[in-house]
Amino acid sequence: MSPSSPCGLRRDRPADGPSDRPWRQPRRPAGGPVHVTYWCEMAWLPPGEVVESVAVAIEGSRIGDVRPGVPPPPGAERLAGLTLPGLANCHSHAFHRALRGHTQTGRGDFWSWRERMYAVAETLDPDRYLALATATYAEMALAGITAVAEFHYLHHGPGGTPYADPNAMGEALVEAARRAGLRIALLDACYLTGGIGDALTGAQVRFGDGDAERWAARAEALARAHEGARDVEIGAAIHSVRAVPPEQMHVVVDFAHRHTGPLHVHVSEQRAENEACVEAYAATPVQVLHDHGALGPRSTAVHATHLSDVDVALLGGSTSHVCMCPTTERDLADGVGPARRLLDAGTPVTLGSDSQAVIDLFEEARAVELDERLVTGERGHWPAADLLHAATAAGQASLGFPDAGCLVPGAWADLVSVRLDSVRTAGATRASAAASVVFAATAADVHSVVSGGRRVVTDGRHVLGDAGALLREALAPLVP
Repeated sequence: MSPSSPCGLRRDRPADGPSDRPWRQPRRPAGGPVHVTYWCEMAWLPPGEVVESVAVAIEGSRIGDVRPGVPPPPGAERLAGLTLPGLANCHSHAFHRALRGHTQTGRGDFWSWRERMYAVAETLDPDRYLALATATYAEMALAGITAVAEFHYLHHGPGGTPYADPNAMGEALVEAARRAGLRIALLDACYLTGGIGDALTGAQVRFGDGDAERWAARAEALARAHEGARDVEIGAAIHSVRAVPPEQMHVVVDFAHRHTGPLHVHVSEQRAENEACVEAYAATPVQVLHDHGALGPRSTAVHATHLSDVDVALLGGSTSHVCMCPTTERDLADGVGPARRLLDAGTPVTLGSDSQAVIDLFEEARAVELDERLVTGERGHWPAADLLHAATAAGQASLGFPDAGCLVPGAWADLVSVRLDSVRTAGATRASAAASVVFAATAADVHSVVSGGRRVVTDGRHVLGDAGALLREALAPLVP
């Protein structure tokens, strides 16, 4: 029996040496899906090793064969540098991209930043959201991201009036992801209160459905519309304990269970959030979620910054994921979460760009380690392989794509190639390539991206053209 990869798929040959079988090009049926072979100078293969001279055959949207230690097969396309599985952005608010550079002056905190975010939310309609999300997702693709979890709560029109299609804003996000070449886990968020016991006000009224049952009816229609789609996962989100009363959480949990989809929730991002929760419910946010069945292997606690020992144990014991978003957490002065303690307790850790302060999962990955160094005064909490796993296989699984994030036969055909000859990565060897990418590379070093078998980035250029121009055009009417 062949060993299993971290993606839960079979690996038919060892990753650390050449095969004794001659190379055989995959079948090319007339009129069938396009089949392509790529030859990687180096590739990161299970169980977490950099291997030289790797040929990867693509059959449609899947990897058909992986052969290490072989010369370039005839007709293969060469991928320079280090090739990784597709990266997973496990927490995104696409419309926050409009805030970049406009919220960096003056003093303030999360709550003052939130008011600026609400101002942008009030300017969006489905057409504007489609343009902005397409450009933002193209930026993600250029950074090596092949799947995104969109934490979606901007549901309705101004004043909370539903659009003719109540899911028009969600559909805009799905279409944007497809145009940019990403798979999407659309996490439809239930958002009912503006704070514990407080009514929605201002821009927040666009987020609400009235109660969880009406949220579920709308979300069910969205799920039916995408039933059977391989590139779309309709999941659910409890926005936070401040936005969904505990007695209504079960409706969201039941929706996720019924659709075997991911369930994400903002957790303990701010100390003030924890204090209000303890005052109202005599329990922390994690404890409230645990008591109402919202934790488990398909659940992700986003941020999880301010946790008690009991919280860490509950998250680890339930094998819930935690999504760390360090560039946002430091931008908003949130704090540093106990990422390594969570992983050691049994919690898979993933990464997200959240508010789009930057879109660079290499920066998110190394920040997990570097921030812990600042807090503890010690180095070496996170080896590069652990951080790459968080950015790839663990992240993809948390979005409902467990057959992605590994370069093995049968997995999604996602290949992200990173230069090892830039001013940031020059001097990397096979032994140091993974660490060079994690601790020195940036999104600008990604030169090629294959997503689901489709080449979406070539020589650092997206198939949609100038992504910077797309962003400028989409942002022009939105900049606060």
